[in-house]
Amino acid sequence: MSKLNLIIRREFLSKVRNKSFIVMTFLSPLLFVGIAVFVGFLSSMKPEIKTIAVHDATGNYFSLLKNNEEYRFTNFSVVDIKTLKDSIISEAYEGLLVIPKETNPDELAKKIDYISNDSPNFDIISNLEKTISQSITQQKYASNGLDTLKIRELKSKVAINIKKASGEKSIQGLKWVKTIAGGAFGYLIMMFIVLYGNMVMRSVIEEKTSRIIEVIISSVKPFQLMMGKIVGTSLAGILQFIIWAILGLSAMFVLSSVFGVNVGAASGQSQQAMEMASKEMSNIQLYVQEIWNLPIATILISFMLYFIGGYFLYSSFYAAIGAAVDNETDSQQFLLPIIMPLILGVYIGFFTVINDPHGTIATVFSMIPLTSPIVMMMRIPFGVPLWQIAVSLAILFATFLFVVWFAAKIYRVGILMYGKKPTWKELYKWSKY
Repeated sequence: MSKLNLIIRREFLSKVRNKSFIVMTFLSPLLFVGIAVFVGFLSSMKPEIKTIAVHDATGNYFSLLKNNEEYRFTNFSVVDIKTLKDSIISEAYEGLLVIPKETNPDELAKKIDYISNDSPNFDIISNLEKTISQSITQQKYASNGLDTLKIRELKSKVAINIKKASGEKSIQGLKWVKTIAGGAFGYLIMMFIVLYGNMVMRSVIEEKTSRIIEVIISSVKPFQLMMGKIVGTSLAGILQFIIWAILGLSAMFVLSSVFGVNVGAASGQSQQAMEMASKEMSNIQLYVQEIWNLPIATILISFMLYFIGGYFLYSSFYAAIGAAVDNETDSQQFLLPIIMPLILGVYIGFFTVINDPHGTIATVFSMIPLTSPIVMMMRIPFGVPLWQIAVSLAILFATFLFVVWFAAKIYRVGILMYGKKPTWKELYKWSKY
């Protein structure tokens, strides 16, 4: 067995036999699900009801204001406005809506005030404006001799049916399904690169500070040692991903089986309730079906290839940094330029790929090797030609070969350097030795 294979085997086994690796491999999916459930629980909690005082001098609008789960409106039209303002200052009420006495609807629309100590919620102001605006509009219809009831009857509500070119029924929000799928895989790649890249860097620093590296280098070449650490750690990451993929696909299969049952069997429900439940179940089935219609095989294979390529590329930088410094504190000055392209890829993915997944910006950054693992993974659920994926992967792995050659020069010099904080200038000098 070659020395490189021995190093890879040692790094791989040291990672997968670690108790924290085993625990987090099976605990992480549960943590993600638990966090999602907890966030959903928090969002479902009813907020504290806030009271808004209303001074309606016209007497026409307070009855139009409807209480909800967040706000309650109280009529204080007979109370002096100055007294109500003092109550707002003392925070007795959330806010004060003042509707003055004005016969001209156009003038009234300009003189309505909302008084509060803090900036009001955008939604409540928008709802108040909509309610009062609709009432003023109805008054103007009536004053101009228009039949408001007839106008209301003549209004039409359009519901556009979404279908595919093949004629199959589709659903609204499919774009968000693809965005969430691509964003999740892109974010996982970034997380894995940072997580396992730091593992490589810490491993190099530990061996360097304990002087074990001097013994190891007497038997193997620095390049072999660096590549062994990178490949061994990457294999541990791939094993972890395969386990998560199996668990995720199993969960999807269970969900599709659960939501695929016939709701007509629920004979104890009323006809209307059964129809509503059937409609909701049909929508859920469509979402599950659309998820299965995603290019799952392409996504999973691309994820592994982009993870390997991106991890190899960035881990070369991490290994070189670990060899150049004596502790993790000194490494911070070199890590920011490495992490910035990853952050840039995430921002481009969420702000560009969502709006135009096949546009120039998204396509270009899915070819640039420092951002392609994230941006391309966000594009693939929207349907990317295989030749673009192949070109992107070719550029990524070609760049990795160049970077690992360049990083090996820094690694072989820095691995035996002690007691001095390196600078960017010194790293450049080491690369030229």
